[in-house]
Amino acid sequence: MSNRLLKGRYELIEKIGEGGMAVVYKGKDRFLNRYVAIKILRPEFIKDEKFIENFGKESQAAAGLSHPNIVNVYDVGEEGNIHFIVMELIDGKSLSQVIEEKGRLDYKEAISITKQVASALSMAHSNQIIHRDVKPHNILITSSGTAKLADFGIAMVVSKESIAEGKEKIMGSVHYFSPEQARGAYVDERSDIYSLGIVLHEMLTGKVPFDGDNPISIALMHINDEILPVSKEVSGIPPQLEKIIEKATDKYQTNRYASADEMIEDLDNIDFITRVMGSSVFSDKEEKKKPEEDDAENYYKAAMENRGAEAKKKKPVNKTKIFIISAVVLIAIAGVIGLGAALGWFSGSSEEIEVPDFKGMTLEEAQEEAEKKGLKIEEGEKVYSPDQEEGLITSQSPSEGSMVSEGRVITVNISLGKKDGVVPRIIDMDYKEAEEYLKSFGFELGIVKTVTNTKPEGVIVSQSIDAGTTADSGTKIDVEISDGKGKEMKKVPSVVGKDVDTAKSEIEKVGFKISGISYEENASYQKNIVIKITDDSGKEISAGSELEEGSNINIIVSKGTEASVEPEDPNTGGENSGDNSDNPSGDGETQGNNSQQTQ
Repeated sequence: MSNRLLKGRYELIEKIGEGGMAVVYKGKDRFLNRYVAIKILRPEFIKDEKFIENFGKESQAAAGLSHPNIVNVYDVGEEGNIHFIVMELIDGKSLSQVIEEKGRLDYKEAISITKQVASALSMAHSNQIIHRDVKPHNILITSSGTAKLADFGIAMVVSKESIAEGKEKIMGSVHYFSPEQARGAYVDERSDIYSLGIVLHEMLTGKVPFDGDNPISIALMHINDEILPVSKEVSGIPPQLEKIIEKATDKYQTNRYASADEMIEDLDNIDFITRVMGSSVFSDKEEKKKPEEDDAENYYKAAMENRGAEAKKKKPVNKTKIFIISAVVLIAIAGVIGLGAALGWFSGSSEEIEVPDFKGMTLEEAQEEAEKKGLKIEEGEKVYSPDQEEGLITSQSPSEGSMVSEGRVITVNISLGKKDGVVPRIIDMDYKEAEEYLKSFGFELGIVKTVTNTKPEGVIVSQSIDAGTTADSGTKIDVEISDGKGKEMKKVPSVVGKDVDTAKSEIEKVGFKISGISYEENASYQKNIVIKITDDSGKEISAGSELEEGSNINIIVSKGTEASVEPEDPNTGGENSGDNSDNPSGDGETQGNNSQQTQ
C-alpha cells in the first residue's frame, strides 16, 4: 500500500508497525508538508457498522485533545473501504520497549513518567473522555524523554465493543484491566487510574503483578487477588510510593484516587522530599564505602599532599555566618522531617507492625483485633460484595501484610451483601473456565449440553441468559458446548453465467459436492452456461450464502436457443468489484523501527 495517496492529501511512505487492530504507516501530509503516522484499521473491523460508527465519534472526540503528553490526533477519515487516523509521528520507543531493555526503572524515572501520563489523563477526564486501555504499549517515550499517551480513539471503542461482545482483541490488555473492566461493569476515570497504578508497579519491578496461562485467569486475579507490595520484590523504594500504588489499584473504585490530579499531588510530595533530603532518605541502611586495601597507601599520601596545598589557599572563616547558615539548614531539615513523618514517608524507619487480614470480620471484631496490635479501625464505605455477607468487612486499606507504624488507621469497607448483577458473556469460552468466571459475578454454571458444532470441543456456543441481562445472584446459567465435530461453513461461489465445467471446478474447489447437472431451455444464456444452482430440494442457492462443507449442489445449465445472448459476467462491474489487495493484512504484533503504536 506504500506510495498510495489518501484523500488526495496523505501519502503512505512505509509500514512502521502493525498489531491486532491496525497497520501503521509513516506518511506525509502534503498540505502541511509534515511527516505523520497513519493508522489503518484491519478489514475485519470495518465490516462492523456499529464499530465504525463509534470509531468515528470517539476518534473525533480524541482529536479535540491537545496536551504535551498526548499523541495528537490530526485527522480521521475514510476512503472506500479504508478507515484511517492521522496522528503525530513520534520519534522514540514505547514504554514496553524501555522496560524490556532496562528490566526495571529507577523510581525517580518511574515517578516522572507516571506524572506525565497522569497529566494526560487529567486533561482527557476533564473532557469526559476515558482511555480504558492504559498500558506500556500505549505510552510512547520520545527521544527527549517526554511520555505521550496514545490510542485514545481506538482504545475507547475497542473496550466498549469488546467487553460486551467478548472479542479476543481486547484481552491483550488484560494485564492492566481494572476489576470492573474484568467484570464487564461500569467504567469511569478511576479505571484509568487503576491501570496506571499497574503500569507504575511494572516500571518499578520489571513485571506485571498478575500473570497466568490465559486471559480469563488473569482477569480473575484482578478481581480476587491482592497485589504483592513492591517492597517485597525490590529494595530502596519510598514507602509512600508503595502506598500510592496500593491506593491507585484498590479493588473498589471508591477507594482509589478520585482524580489523576490527586495522584499527581502525592507523587509531587515524594519528589519534594527527594530533592530536599536526597534519595538516600528512602534507602535501606547504606554501607560505608572505603578505599580498596591495595590503594590505601596511595590514597593516604595524596590526601596528605593536598592538605598542605589547600591550607595555604584557605581564607579566614566567618564563624558567625557559618553558625547562622547551619541553624537555618537544621531548622529546614527538621521541618521536612516533621512533614515527612506526618505524611508517612518514613514509616519504614521506626518499628513497624504487620497489618492483619480483617476481611470477613465484623467491625467490632476488627476493632478488637486492631487494638491488640496497636492499630485503629476506621469505617469506610458500605459496598456490595459477591463473596462477603452483609455486615462483614470486604476490603481494607492498607492491605494485609503491609508494614505500618503504631497507631496507624486502617480503613475498612463493610459489605452490603450480594447484589443482583449483570450476566457476562461466556460464549466462546471453555466451559470449565466459564464456571469460575461466572462465580466472580455471583452466578453459577447450570446444565451443560453438548451439541454438534464447528467450534473446538468444550467451547460454549450458547447461554440460557443473554449477556447484559440483570439476574439474581446465584442464578444458574445453562450452556451448550461444542463437540468439535461440526462441519465448517463455506461460502457458495458465484457461478451463474459461467460455463458448466468452470462452475463444477469452482464449486468442488470450495468443498461442496455436485449432486446433479440438469439442462433447461433459456433465451438469456448460451448453451452450456449455468443458469442457477439449487440444493437437493430444488431451492435456489444464492452466491455468497453459507453451507456446510460437503453439502450437495445441483447445477442448472442452459440448453441454449437461437435467441441466446452473450452471458453477463458477474465478476465485472458493480460495487463489490475491484482489487482489494490494498487492504492491510497480517497477523501478530510486530514493531518497526519507529515506535508509533498500534492497538
